[in-house]
Amino acid sequence: MPSERASAFAPYVALRPPGRDPERLLARTHAHWLRRGGPQADLWVFGYASLIWRPDFDFTERHATRVHGWHRALAMWSRVNRGTPEQPGLVFALLPGGSCQGMVYRVPRRHAEAVFDTLWAREMPSGVYDPRWLPCATPHGRVEALAFTLSRRSPAFTGELAPEQYRHIFRHASGRYGSTLDYARQTLQTLRAHGIHDRRLGALLALAGDPDA
Repeated sequence: MPSERASAFAPYVALRPPGRDPERLLARTHAHWLRRGGPQADLWVFGYASLIWRPDFDFTERHATRVHGWHRALAMWSRVNRGTPEQPGLVFALLPGGSCQGMVYRVPRRHAEAVFDTLWAREMPSGVYDPRWLPCATPHGRVEALAFTLSRRSPAFTGELAPEQYRHIFRHASGRYGSTLDYARQTLQTLRAHGIHDRRLGALLALAGDPDA
């Protein structure tokens, strides 16, 4: 019989890039966490977009932090959360290069297994991201936090789109969690509330006629 997780991911099989099995990626990521931290380790998660304003999991600590070697970019096709296969939307990913300000969350060990499942159902229905453990500074010192990154070789990477493409997506793309436009606006507003200024995102939203961009 298929596992409960496999059944949850089954509706998105057709959207998976070749070789991208969410269950296998989860098992590998989980095993790394146990190897590095041991069976009593808490789980740390790095949020750089919607995980800042809608984490959807319980945590005991949250701290502003920065990861190096990666930057936030609205450069990943979304055919589930903020778009559809017929009208793909856009979501953020961490791409190689630069640095990224965000928030790091501490999840106590007793909740970690459930949070892994919550994150995979939300972020990895098609297995598109590359989960990585990135070093983050916290008041306790450096920790390794789970983050969802994207390779420029991925078929989900958009590259640079033309202004009219962004305008079309902002007007029309919507998925199970709402529209690309609302997602981008909420992210910009939340970043600004935390003193983080993403000029690139502001410029993209200006293409949609957003008066606050």
